Amino acid sequence: MSAATLLGIILVLFVVVAGVGYALVMELGRSSRLTNRLQLVTGRAEQLEVDDKPPGSVALQGIAALGMLIARSGILSRKTLAEMTATLEAAGFRGGRGLGLFIGTKILCFVLVPILIYFALRNVFASELGTIVKILGGAIFGLLLPEIVATNIRKRHLQQVEAGVADALDMLVICADAGLALEAGLARVAQELGGLNSALAMELTQTSQELSIGADMRRAMDSLGARTGLAPLKRLATTLAQSLQFGTPLTQALRTLSAELRQEALVKFEERAGRLPTLMTIPMILFILPCVFLVVAGPAIINVLNTLHGMK
Repeated sequence: MSAATLLGIILVLFVVVAGVGYALVMELGRSSRLTNRLQLVTGRAEQLEVDDKPPGSVALQGIAALGMLIARSGILSRKTLAEMTATLEAAGFRGGRGLGLFIGTKILCFVLVPILIYFALRNVFASELGTIVKILGGAIFGLLLPEIVATNIRKRHLQQVEAGVADALDMLVICADAGLALEAGLARVAQELGGLNSALAMELTQTSQELSIGADMRRAMDSLGARTGLAPLKRLATTLAQSLQFGTPLTQALRTLSAELRQEALVKFEERAGRLPTLMTIPMILFILPCVFLVVAGPAIINVLNTLHGMK
């Protein structure tokens, strides 16, 4: 294969990957446009510019169509599709062609990554076995790459959400004491948390929008807990449901739950602090004790060696 042909293939692959990256960015921006439209409908947006032009291109539509074809073919189980959907929602893909685009991207990476690895490492392990290993390894890595990226984004998102639940409950108690309803309280808390904890603000905003379009409160809170999978939010949904069922004061239940969450967080910090001595044992043995022995016993060893050398 000539150098010009190889350069042309690499250029084509680069253009394809760049197009896919642009499509992913456009699809991620779609959720913010939908949120702005919902805010305009509910009257909470003041001056927001909404782009009504549909995002995407022919390549984006083709990738999404291929992914949806595979999703609807029954090859993937419902549990796998539900996990993918939850991961994509946390990563910024909410509805639309997110699932199809994700599956299509996995297939595209499954095909393109082995080709890129083969041409990039064509002079390394040039044997037949090495070529097979590079192609198989690249295919597996390309198949797992989108999921790894989305899973890491989801993990950081959920950690940020869990870290701010207690503060959100305290603010929700203040809103309830001020006479705001649950829907208005959630919207206000989401607005206040927008600059401090954007992940939790996004989840609360979605729950508030579900309530504003007529969804049942219990169902909306259960959806919040199921969407994130976090135990504190599931407990919040259970607490609110019990408060409505038995008529207990909402502010008292929220205060109790907030205190429990803060106490659990304190216990977790104490457990992590209690593990520090054990975790420091191996570094101390490997790095600190040799230095101490060298400082303490070093001069004595040097004197012994000098004495033995003088005796000779």
